[in-house]
Amino acid sequence: MDDLHTIRDILRFGVTEFTRAKLTYGHGTARAIDEAAFMLLTALDLPHDELAPWLDCRLTRAEREQILALFARRIATRKPAPYLLNAAYIQGHRFYVDERVIVPRSYIGELIAAGLNDLLPDSDGEGVTAVLDMCTGSGCLAILAALTFPNARVDAVDLSADALDVAAKNVADYGLGDRIRLVKSDLFAGLDAGERFNLIIANPPYVASAEVAAFDAEYRAEPVLAHEGGADGLDVVRRIMAAAAGYLKPGGVLVMEIGTGRERFEAEFATLDVMWLATETSDGEVLAVSAEALGSMATAPKRAKRR
Repeated sequence: MDDLHTIRDILRFGVTEFTRAKLTYGHGTARAIDEAAFMLLTALDLPHDELAPWLDCRLTRAEREQILALFARRIATRKPAPYLLNAAYIQGHRFYVDERVIVPRSYIGELIAAGLNDLLPDSDGEGVTAVLDMCTGSGCLAILAALTFPNARVDAVDLSADALDVAAKNVADYGLGDRIRLVKSDLFAGLDAGERFNLIIANPPYVASAEVAAFDAEYRAEPVLAHEGGADGLDVVRRIMAAAAGYLKPGGVLVMEIGTGRERFEAEFATLDVMWLATETSDGEVLAVSAEALGSMATAPKRAKRR
């Protein structure tokens, strides 16, 4: 430790140690250098997206001890860095996280921040008065929706009481308790009869069971409930598709992340009019479908099974 004085020194050391340890990334960072930078900046309460101004700043001995201990815990436990720091960022907003929730990283965050203007009839968002965040986890997408759509009330639903406890902390931290309602529910079951929404956002479990079983340690540290999507990953997706039409207002839209399941989804819903949304780092992992298209699917005659 006595040979490491600046943030640059500690960063270089962290990258070397993480690389030698063969850590797995994907919880907000993709490389060893990004992971080390995130941990440094967050632990020191520095702006998380500005590394260069601080590189040659000298650290106190206590700060060096703190950072090196964090790096050692990251390697020893293989836990995602956001769990060690109780912090994750989505679109520049910081959220509290711990092992009770999946580390937030949904592509939907970027789409919400852009206002979903191409999908909703009211381009400035003023007419969006009701939003449903399905499988809310830490509540981050519900909070982003409330910040983006100023006239909207937001229902944030999750089956996990533990996840809702974390979401409650984040909602309180953002002072949005009067606009976001947290609901413990198995998808739509706990919602009030007759509720309708302009927008439903959903980031459900969508990982196939065999893939979950093969997870690296970092992903095994997250709640299985947040990942496990059945044999082909689409079990929960199918349930949402089957019920969503009944909870959307005319002109409303369902926006749902399904990961790498597009090919399987399109094979099953071949006649459905679906728009696939691209983000800065994804293409074809988030879908959008209108209330009208979902309604047509629900009322279409069922094809007889082949014998």
